[in-house]
Amino acid sequence: MVVKVYGPTYAAPKRVIVCLIEKEVEFETLPIDILKGEHKHPEFLQLQPFGAVPVVQDGDYTLFESRAILRYYAEKYKSQGSDLLGKTIEDRGMVEQWLEVEAHNFHPPIYNLVIQILFSPLLGLTADQKLIQESEEKLGKVLDIYEQRLSKTKYLAGNFFSLADLSHLPFTHYLVGVMGKEHMIRDRKNVSAWWDDISNRPSWKKVLQFQPQPQFQL
Repeated sequence: MVVKVYGPTYAAPKRVIVCLIEKEVEFETLPIDILKGEHKHPEFLQLQPFGAVPVVQDGDYTLFESRAILRYYAEKYKSQGSDLLGKTIEDRGMVEQWLEVEAHNFHPPIYNLVIQILFSPLLGLTADQKLIQESEEKLGKVLDIYEQRLSKTKYLAGNFFSLADLSHLPFTHYLVGVMGKEHMIRDRKNVSAWWDDISNRPSWKKVLQFQPQPQFQL
C-alpha cells in the first residue's frame, strides 16, 4: 500500500517524507498550496480539521501532525530501514525526550523566524522585527544547550541517528540557506558538525532533489 503525503512543498511534510525514505516505505505526494488557501478547502478539512499539513493516508488510515506520523512509521516499520528509535527502552526514552525538546524549545522560535522572514513577504505583510530579534535570541539559547549536549554524544539522543535529529532537518535547512542565518549553526562547533552529518544523509538529499521547494523572494 502506497502512503499518500499531502503538502510536500512545505517543511513539516518534508519531516515525514525523509522518515519514510529512511524506513524504505513507498509513498506518493499530493500538492496542497497553502498560499492559495487550499488547506482550508472543505475536502481537505475532512482529512485535517485544523487545516494544516502534513496529512498521510495509509489505506483507510488517516493521520496528521508530523511528529505523530514520525513515531507511527518508525514503530510500524521498526525492523525495516534505519532504526530511528534506538535499541533499548532507555534509548527510546532519550529519543522521545529530544523530540519533545525539538517540538517545544527549538521549533517555536525557528518557526517564528521562518514565518516572519520568508512567508510574510509572500503574503504581502510587514515582518515584525522585534519578534525576529526575540526569536533569534531564544533560538540561540536553545542551540547553546545543543552545543553542550553534542559535546558528549554524536547525535541528540546518543551515538545513533534518530527521529530526534531527523525532525530538525526541514526548518534548519531554511535557517542555514535562504534565511541567511547559517552563522547560528557554524558559530557552534558541535552543532555545526552535527548539522553537516545529518544534512548529508542520502535520505535528506533525496528530499531536496525530488520534492518541490517554496519560491521565496527576499
